[in-house]
Amino acid sequence: MTPTKYKFNPDSLSFDKIRLGIRTLLLRFLAFFTGSVIIALIYWGIFASFFDSPGEKALKREVEQMTIQYDLIHREMTNVESVLEDLQKTDDNLYRTIFDAEPIAPTLRDGGIGGVNRYEALEGYNNSNLVIETATRLDKIRKKVYVQSKSFDDLIKLAENKGEMLKSVPAIIPISNKDLTRTASGFGWRIHPIYKISKFHYGMDFTAPLGTDVYATGNGTVIAILSAQRGLGKHIIIDHGFGYTTIYAHLSNFNVRVGQKVQRGDIIGYVGSTGTSVANHLHYEIKLNGVNVDPVNYYFEDLSSAEYEKMIEIASKTGQSFD
Repeated sequence: MTPTKYKFNPDSLSFDKIRLGIRTLLLRFLAFFTGSVIIALIYWGIFASFFDSPGEKALKREVEQMTIQYDLIHREMTNVESVLEDLQKTDDNLYRTIFDAEPIAPTLRDGGIGGVNRYEALEGYNNSNLVIETATRLDKIRKKVYVQSKSFDDLIKLAENKGEMLKSVPAIIPISNKDLTRTASGFGWRIHPIYKISKFHYGMDFTAPLGTDVYATGNGTVIAILSAQRGLGKHIIIDHGFGYTTIYAHLSNFNVRVGQKVQRGDIIGYVGSTGTSVANHLHYEIKLNGVNVDPVNYYFEDLSSAEYEKMIEIASKTGQSFD
C-alpha cells in the first residue's frame, strides 16, 4: 500500500495530508510506465544480442537444412552432368560414326538459355545468388537432355534407314558367276573392241550364254527400260535410293516394267549382245550420286575376301572390254 504523504502547514502549525490530482497521478503513471518500457527494451536488446529466440532458432535450423539439401542437389546435378557428358561422347564418336552422321555441334549442346532475364523473380533475396545459380545449372542440364533426346530420335531414324540402306545398296554379282569364270573386263581404261582405242570403261563385263538370268543387285525401283541400236543397247536402270543407281546393259530381253519395285536377287532381264557389243555379255555399272564407281567394291554379299582378291586380279588383267 502506498504510504500517505503529509506537508507541514506553518499557519496552523500542523501537518496537512497531501492530496494528488488526477493529472498528477496520470503523469506519474505515464512516467513510470515509460521508464518500465525503456528498461524492458534495454533488457530485451541485451538478451537478443546474446541469445536467439525460438523463432530464430527454428529459422536457422531450416536454413541449415536447406543448405544441406542444396549441396545434395548440386552433387546430384554434377553426377547427371557427368552421365550426360559420357552419353554425348558416345553419341558423337560411336553412334553417329556408325551411321555416317555429323556430330552435334558443341554450340548447340552447350549454348546458353536465350531470351529475357528468366530469373528476375528470384532476385532480391538473401540467398538469391544460390537459387539463381541452381536454377541456371538446372536449365542447362534440361537443355542438354532435350538435345540428347532429339539426337537419339535421329539415331533411331538413321538405324531404320540403315537397315533399308543395307537392303538397297548394290551388293551382289548381277549374274551367276561360279568360280568367277564369267568375269571378263573391269572398271578403268580398256581397249575398245571395235574402235581399238583406249577408252575408259565405266562398268564391269560378265560373259554368259544368251538368255542367262540377270539379277537386281539391291532393292530399288525400275526407273528406265531403254532400247538402242548402238551404245548400251537394251538396258535397265534401277534407282536404289541413298544415291545409288545401277545399269544392266546389252540385254536380249526384259523381265520388269518401269516403276516396278524389285528386290535383290529378282530376275530383271536376260543376257544378250544388243547395242555396241561384240559378244553375249552383261555390262554392269554402279553410280553413286551420279558418278560411276567401281562395281568390284560392291560384291560383299557374294564374295569372300579371297574371292574378292581373285576378282580384282582377273578384272585388272583384262586389257579389252566387250563394248
